[in-house]
Amino acid sequence: MKSPQVMPSQQRSPVLRTVTAVLWSFVGLRSRQASEKDALQLSPFHVIAAGLVLLVLFVLALVALVHWAVQQPTGF
Repeated sequence: MKSPQVMPSQQRSPVLRTVTAVLWSFVGLRSRQASEKDALQLSPFHVIAAGLVLLVLFVLALVALVHWAVQQPTGF
């Protein structure tokens, strides 16, 4: 008796799949097939929540980078 084949994308947790989909959408490099598959499998609430969390983290990272850059001595 054969065991059912498990695809690698089905082995990942839904949280990791959602974060991966949101990160790819931030970059803008996602195939149509993958985005359609994500639209069918992922919860819109989880996608929105992950997007907001990652957006806040991105903005905080930019603020920290600018703060660090402004504090550095220029040497001129």
